[in-house]
Amino acid sequence: MIKVGIIGVGTVGTSVAQILKENADVISARAGVDIVVKSGVVKNLQKERGLDITLTDNVDDIINDEEIDIVVELMGGVEEPFEVVKRALKAGKSVVTANKALLAYHRYELQEIAKDKAFEFEASVAGGIPIITALRDGLSANHIESIVGIMNGTCNYMMTKMTNEGVAYDDILKESQELGYAEADPTFDVGGYDAAHKLLILASIAYGIDAKPEDILIEGIQNVTQDDISFAKEFGYAIKLLGIAKKDKNEVELRVHACLIKQEEMIAKIDGVMNGISVVGDKVGETLYYGPGAGGDATASAVVANIIDIARSGKSTPMLGFNRPMEGSQLTLKPTEKIRSKYYLRINVSDRAGVLAGLTKIFEQNDISIETMLQRPTENASANLLISTHTALEKDIQNMMNEIEQLNFVNAKPAMIRIV
Repeated sequence: MIKVGIIGVGTVGTSVAQILKENADVISARAGVDIVVKSGVVKNLQKERGLDITLTDNVDDIINDEEIDIVVELMGGVEEPFEVVKRALKAGKSVVTANKALLAYHRYELQEIAKDKAFEFEASVAGGIPIITALRDGLSANHIESIVGIMNGTCNYMMTKMTNEGVAYDDILKESQELGYAEADPTFDVGGYDAAHKLLILASIAYGIDAKPEDILIEGIQNVTQDDISFAKEFGYAIKLLGIAKKDKNEVELRVHACLIKQEEMIAKIDGVMNGISVVGDKVGETLYYGPGAGGDATASAVVANIIDIARSGKSTPMLGFNRPMEGSQLTLKPTEKIRSKYYLRINVSDRAGVLAGLTKIFEQNDISIETMLQRPTENASANLLISTHTALEKDIQNMMNEIEQLNFVNAKPAMIRIV
């Protein structure tokens, strides 16, 4: 019998315990051994959870329990769970976590500490989609050319409603909070940080890149307006928050931001709270993974799958997919300023003579070529210029935007969305 201890018996932790009990027949048949939850750690012992397991508010009760074989960490946060997981591994226990923030900052340290212990984390990226198993095991024969994914259901739900129903950003954010998709402080989701943590985990498995959130480009959807969505529709695009990893020779670019993506692309068709991730391998070509990215049962399903894997075979796969560095082809992180893309710009200007000539001169000075331009009148004798560019360098676009913001006929900070 395998005994499990859950640290953090909230929504996901409760679902883990329930799945292990309700689906015990198929789980034990697949694992080859019975798996039961012995105990769980909670902050509030008075809260009723409807579980017939021992509950405690002391992490030591699980870490020091010699009968517990697998510790499931579902605390949330970074540094506190890092210390807890280290202690569990050093106590000889296998660990399963859904904590993407923990892994975004400490995955390589944990890989070193785990060594011959099992450490699994399928639920940390895209909830119920088995993307980590697919990338680490199923596609292990491939050089990964790119990963492009919708990795945050809250943002995808908001962008879907803004696109399909014309809802303003502030209104759909409020609705998302009322539905429980967005937190009271939504910055982690709408600011792109949640997706960035997930992208960093996938990039380590695909490329062996040890980057932190502070090292990569992270932007959210807070500045997307109906003008931007209208432009996107007119030119055959959808707007999505994407996590992008792309190999270019011996460099890998990592970025999270709102994107204009062609409507015929499969990933552009993924709507609502669902997640979808496209992976391109040099031998297999493109594979697409779709499913629920969050929720108690979906995330718990991935946690339980990891528990079954450990029960079957213990440690059988390197945590991040590499037993040793790739000889002669070590990949490095591409600096943000070297990223190349097409760009969409929204610039609010005074509606008077000479404006277009002044802007065109700034574009030319920064070696940026305009592909399309639309003008949308706004209030107070002003207009929004909606512009798409040919491929340009990130550094040049940022320099140009700073220059444009200083022009006396520009009324607000220009907005920019990259085109993929």
